[in-house]
Amino acid sequence: MDPLSGAGPRRARGRLGAAAPGARAAAAPWARFSAWLECVCVVTFDLELGQALELVYPSDFRLTDKEKSSICYLSFPDSHSGCLGDTQFSFRIRQCGRQKSPWHAEDWHYNSGAPVSLQREPAHYFGYVYFRQVKDSSVKRGYFQKNLLPAPVVLTSVHELDLFRCFQPVLTHVQTLWELMLLGEPLVVLAPSPAMSSEMVLALISCLQPLKFCCDYRPYFTIHDSEFKEFTTRTQAPPNVVLGVTNPFFIKTLQHWPHILRVGEPKMSGDLPKQVKLKKPSRLKTLDTKPGLYTTYSAHLHRDKALLKRLLKGLQKKRPWDTQTALLRRHLLELTQSFIIPLEHYMASLMPLQKSITPWKTPPQIRPFRQDDFLRSLEHAGPQLTCILKGDWLGLYRRFFKSPHFDGWYRQRHKEMAQKLEALHLEAICEAQNIETWMKDKSEVEVVDLVLKLREKLVQAQGHQLPVKEAALQRAQLHIETVIGSLPKDLQAVLCPP
Repeated sequence: MDPLSGAGPRRARGRLGAAAPGARAAAAPWARFSAWLECVCVVTFDLELGQALELVYPSDFRLTDKEKSSICYLSFPDSHSGCLGDTQFSFRIRQCGRQKSPWHAEDWHYNSGAPVSLQREPAHYFGYVYFRQVKDSSVKRGYFQKNLLPAPVVLTSVHELDLFRCFQPVLTHVQTLWELMLLGEPLVVLAPSPAMSSEMVLALISCLQPLKFCCDYRPYFTIHDSEFKEFTTRTQAPPNVVLGVTNPFFIKTLQHWPHILRVGEPKMSGDLPKQVKLKKPSRLKTLDTKPGLYTTYSAHLHRDKALLKRLLKGLQKKRPWDTQTALLRRHLLELTQSFIIPLEHYMASLMPLQKSITPWKTPPQIRPFRQDDFLRSLEHAGPQLTCILKGDWLGLYRRFFKSPHFDGWYRQRHKEMAQKLEALHLEAICEAQNIETWMKDKSEVEVVDLVLKLREKLVQAQGHQLPVKEAALQRAQLHIETVIGSLPKDLQAVLCPP
């Protein structure tokens, strides 16, 4: 039995329409929980039909046929995996064919305080699978696949991963993998099971925290996925996606991809888990491909040998794995922050000075991001101030500028700065004491225009899209009333209809 949960704060409220008070009260718990969980599905294997969707709860939740098909196939390990017993893994699919639920004030408020990996994402479903398969000769198919006792099951969290366990076989290449993720490079992860593939993919994309991962990723992907042709075509460059697979067939199908990570079952080599080797893509073989990172990419930064020594020493001393994970996560966090801080500082320098923002003039524009100016600033304000790693930082930034992550980071920061400018402008208007003086030599058209713009800013601020204090909003409302009161009665009726 495969309970699937399309989880994540995508809908801020349930899809519940008008109902009788009693029915509404009974549905209320799911209405609240639906902000986190879209639905629960039970998928079974029918000897005649194959994978089949047996149950969806709540029953009124609508999935398209394409979504149902993807869920059915992705809820079962690939036939090459040979999973017995209980297995937990996750996947991610694109939403299709239905109108996206609108965003509301609480959605913006939630996203502003949530970690990037848990922010609402309306374009995809996240699936969390609990799969059971036990040999049973009394069953026609030979396997029993259903939870007899109603025992509670704790599913793997997509946010907190055991990073050290996930990265055991690739510790010597963590630096290279971090760069590939930073640059949004296409990467295939071929693992023995859906659990290993999904955990490795999620671990890889978590390397960039607190930077938002702006590319596509699929923790578990099969040949039956609706986007199989899109991802495997050779008529165009591979898409910016991290793809987790278990079927060796993908080695042949995705040979044109620039980076393939093949991991096997964990094996110990002395105190350190056996490490995959860096290999050229030309050494890829079908089916019997050995574990390794197949790529021609050369890392821009030097490997952190001190980190590897600390982790190895921790293994020798049997240090707790959560401590090892904390060491590794802190290293990756500091590495990402060292890379991003110079960008943040330069971006902040593009913001107009607060003293240049006056009440009755359009706020000044944010200055453009000039890559050459930024690169020149690195000489005295670069990552070398916070990171001991040496290497070609300039070359890494130049490649980063071409990646989806730079575009996503820049758009988000520019949007936040523009909202801050709007908020400062609104506050300047609210604090202005001479609004009557300003109106004396203004035409009715200019005065009405001010009312409309103030109202627009108030709507944005009340929707938490502008960071403005409540007191300032109240003063803005008083200004609107004052301005409207100065207009002729016919215009007042238009602006304030009964």
